[in-house]
Amino acid sequence: MPKLMTLEKKNTASIGYKLRNLDYLLIALVLALSIFGVIAVSSADPSLRSKQITGVLFCTLLMLVASMFNYHFVLRFWWAAYLLNLVLLILVLIRGRESHGAARWLYVGGMSIQPSELAKILLILFYAQFIMKYREKIKSYVLYPVCLLLLLIPLYLVYEQPDLSTSVMLIVIFAIILYAGGLDGKIVGAALLIIIPVTILMVYTAAAWDTHPILDAYQQRRIKAWLHPEDYAMEEALQTLNSLMAIGSGQLRGKGINTGEITSVLNGGYISESETDLIFTVIGEEMGFIGGVFVILLVLGICIKCLIIAGRSKDLAGRIIASACAGWIGFQGFINIGVATGVVPNTGIPLPFVSSGLTSLICTFGAIGIVLNIGLQSKRRY
Repeated sequence: MPKLMTLEKKNTASIGYKLRNLDYLLIALVLALSIFGVIAVSSADPSLRSKQITGVLFCTLLMLVASMFNYHFVLRFWWAAYLLNLVLLILVLIRGRESHGAARWLYVGGMSIQPSELAKILLILFYAQFIMKYREKIKSYVLYPVCLLLLLIPLYLVYEQPDLSTSVMLIVIFAIILYAGGLDGKIVGAALLIIIPVTILMVYTAAAWDTHPILDAYQQRRIKAWLHPEDYAMEEALQTLNSLMAIGSGQLRGKGINTGEITSVLNGGYISESETDLIFTVIGEEMGFIGGVFVILLVLGICIKCLIIAGRSKDLAGRIIASACAGWIGFQGFINIGVATGVVPNTGIPLPFVSSGLTSLICTFGAIGIVLNIGLQSKRRY
């Protein structure tokens, strides 16, 4: 017992780390992607240039500070993280600021925050500690219904904003958490056998029926516009078609940063939300195929580095956090780029480290800071 208490004390105490042991490749990948974001946001809306630069600088400092905090100490407040998440999401439904038919933002001290973005990292931290604390019950399958129930509450609050895209993201993150936490591969296979046909059926019925019993009207129209853009060319599919036109016009090397060409789709004002949801459109038009590939490779590189750190983690909580962050950044990046290129239906989801939005930057940089600390922990000897 004394040995266990000593080990726990070492795990949770404040520890001095050496800067040379930081994963500088991961830091470089994040900063490189953020530079693309500053350039693209500045082109999309020059008035946001200073705000984006300030946000990246502040969040870089936040990432480095977070990397020096022992993540075991952070995980002490796992229930506080969960409850804070619920409080913020409830406040959004009560006092949230509405935009484009959805209430997703809160005003705090003159600054707007998006609690659904915070929900991603807060739930990751909560489940990492929850599963590690009760890991012995994983094999008995008793823990799964409890985990699911604890997810359903914040998931419902996000869905009611309404925010279907973030709801899907939370489900993906939850699935990765369970798998990294020791979920049996057979259960994963069985779940996929159910989820895939249900998803196909959902898309088919959304396109075939005039009204849908589950999807809201605007969600159903977005799916129809994705499948039949020619029928919605002046409505829901307009932005996607303009985005494809802009990306295609960039060709191999792009039209140049802040191009003054009159043929620019962006300069013509044909792309709305170009600084957030359709930021990849700006990259495709101004930096071309080469710039777009660089951004994709940077996102992929960050995911791979997080997975490598997850594999080297000294404990289950570290593996869950790093794996979930990899899945979060990778899947969200895929969805954002997929919307801009017409691969998936239009959703309002930012490109990590690139899109404008301080809440998104704080959450993703903070998450990487925790992952960096997990990497530092793997270099320690107990």
